[in-house]
Amino acid sequence: MQHAADPPSTVEAEVLRIRLLLQRGDNQGALHAGRALLAQVPQNRDVLYMIAVAERYLHAPGQALTTLARLEAAHPSYSRLYQERGHCHVALGDPAAALQAYLRAVNINPSLPASWHALKVLFGAAGRPAEAADAAGHVSKLASLDPAIVTASSMFADGEIHAAEDVVRAFLKDHPTDVEAMRLLARIGIKLDILDDAEFLLDSVLALAPGYHLARYDHARVLLQRHQNARALAQARILLDADPANRDYRAVYAAACLALSEYDEALRVYRALLQERPDVPELHLSVGHALKTLGRQQEAVAAYRAAAAASPGFGDAYWSLANLKTFRFGHDEIGRMRAEEAAPGTSAPDRYHLCFALGKALEDCGAFEESFACYARGNALKKDEVKYRPDIVERNVRQQTAMLTQAFFAGRTGAGCDSAEPIFVVGLPRAGSTLIEQILASHSQVEGTMELADIPRMVARLQGRAHTGAAPRYPAVLAELPAARLRQLGEAYLADTRIYRSGRAMFIDKNPNNFRHIGLIHLILPRARIIDARREAMACCFGNFKQLFAAGQEFTYDLRDIARYYAAYVTLMAHWDRVLPGRILRVQHEDLVEGLEANVRRMLDFCGLAFEPQCLEFHKTARSVRTASSEQVRRPLYREGLQQWRNYEPWLGELRHALADLAVP
Repeated sequence: MQHAADPPSTVEAEVLRIRLLLQRGDNQGALHAGRALLAQVPQNRDVLYMIAVAERYLHAPGQALTTLARLEAAHPSYSRLYQERGHCHVALGDPAAALQAYLRAVNINPSLPASWHALKVLFGAAGRPAEAADAAGHVSKLASLDPAIVTASSMFADGEIHAAEDVVRAFLKDHPTDVEAMRLLARIGIKLDILDDAEFLLDSVLALAPGYHLARYDHARVLLQRHQNARALAQARILLDADPANRDYRAVYAAACLALSEYDEALRVYRALLQERPDVPELHLSVGHALKTLGRQQEAVAAYRAAAAASPGFGDAYWSLANLKTFRFGHDEIGRMRAEEAAPGTSAPDRYHLCFALGKALEDCGAFEESFACYARGNALKKDEVKYRPDIVERNVRQQTAMLTQAFFAGRTGAGCDSAEPIFVVGLPRAGSTLIEQILASHSQVEGTMELADIPRMVARLQGRAHTGAAPRYPAVLAELPAARLRQLGEAYLADTRIYRSGRAMFIDKNPNNFRHIGLIHLILPRARIIDARREAMACCFGNFKQLFAAGQEFTYDLRDIARYYAAYVTLMAHWDRVLPGRILRVQHEDLVEGLEANVRRMLDFCGLAFEPQCLEFHKTARSVRTASSEQVRRPLYREGLQQWRNYEPWLGELRHALADLAVP
């Protein structure tokens, strides 16, 4: 998680000078310098904040409040602006307004001793002793911590992630077993999506302090993000045993139940939480997701609309409605989405969720040019958030094609686990894999599960913790694995995925990204079936551009990245066909739609299964479906979607050019 520090800019140097002026008590000088600098950087967070502080110090709290309003418009999540607002209201003799400001500050950033101290005094004066005692407890807790940890925690809460990391790493050099510092570094890892490091740190914290419930809560959340759902549920149960009324613990328990397909229990807990706090939009959203997965669409729509009603700017609620695919927005809803997306205070995540939802709504209205503009705007915002590098994927493809040859596999014949239970459906997202899964899961001998993360997690373990700049160990590490280890890995995969099964002879792993690991799959499970869900390049690539994924699939937010990923996929699949002939069944989505029965029989034959007519009536199969296509596979096949991308053809010249000969004429 380390990074290189950049030299301070001219603006940063001037900000530092103004801060020193305030520390020396030269408030007039700080105000003059701040206003001069503001002309160059009118939305700079630190400059606006220091101007407000100087104005209050110069006995102008009303003027400071005006500056803080400007700061809030540009940086609504900055905790110290609300703390400063509280100080101004105290100076103006308005304790009720001060109390609300301080509460907002600590809700964003719990590491603000001044705000907690002020709350202790204000709650005490208001005759609210329990809340005053709680604030006093926070004051004592912060006083017990090393100042470096308080500073780093405050930086972290206000988005200064790398600065916080620098402080906490320096502290840990001298205090390597400090659990607060380790937990904070783990939280930084979570924020930076370095989840393996975060899990390792939290494991270490709990080994040192098994009663540290906040660290265990963080641990459960990391395990969920890493799809280690059974372990997450175990951690959540420990937390509930310790504090059964805690809302955060109940919510993480419900999330783990949902991840393990225990839908009734998850819904029970979420609905109990909603009875206590119906104003929390995320709870309505979680209920909606569970109902959508179960196929209870109208109830899901009501839950998503309740989420939007609880928080009108909550972009995820609108995107969840759009992501039902079969839902249609009304004119009033489209108007509300337009207004929220255009509002200056809308956060980037809410904005890109709204952009994708508007893209779908306008597409359904036939307003394709404006729809494309919304999709493009949402993708640009999301791309700024992700850190996708196409060269890493392409390098891995080159390494696999060079190393995993026919001779390599021939030399390992007879290795691996002999089970024929798994059916892997691979490919790209939006290529028809959910349809294939639904067809196969309609068979009496086949279990539909979900997009399991077990193979990618196995790859991550084989890869290990490579040092920055070091050559990747995967796929080269595969050459080091003896036959016994390959068999052990196959058996471990079957054991780890058993929790998602109910006893049928075969089961489906529908993680599309497994196409990158077919070599590993063949080595550890040489009798597993592998089906490649293929879709025409333009339709597949644009389908991904229109889709906002809950996590992963970071290649989908730029048309050039999508084209490069599709090309890498085709290259690697052609390699597997050469070195593992007959091992993979390719199912072209367009052929499946046009010739359902012939292709269903072909898939069943490949899997060694007798034909069953219910596979042709897959839309009648009642089962949970977690992907974006969940509603589409619950109705008969329709051909209209095959050419939907052509509605956007005037704006897809760049994509067609990037795909070159892979695209249709």
